[in-house]
Amino acid sequence: MRMVLWGALVAVVSVAAFRVLDPILAAFLVILLVTGAVLAVLARDWDQHSTYEEREAARARKRAQKWDRNQAARDRDRARWEAHQAGRGSSGPTTSEQ
Repeated sequence: MRMVLWGALVAVVSVAAFRVLDPILAAFLVILLVTGAVLAVLARDWDQHSTYEEREAARARKRAQKWDRNQAARDRDRARWEAHQAGRGSSGPTTSEQ
């Protein structure tokens, strides 16, 4: 409601400026008023953002969910790797000998 009142005030002042002042000065005044009104609307919730800790906690939750979703793929890869290592036996060089 407050924004509507401020918008109406800007509109009334703009119309009055064009009726009373030179059109160039009135346009300058209207540009300043509209720019100020837009900045006020955009800045009204400037300080209501999340903190760094909240954003990091959300990212950590997403990473944990992704880690849990991919558990089956990691288990399959681990089983394949262990089968591969068992198939190699002692016939080839190990990673420490390379």
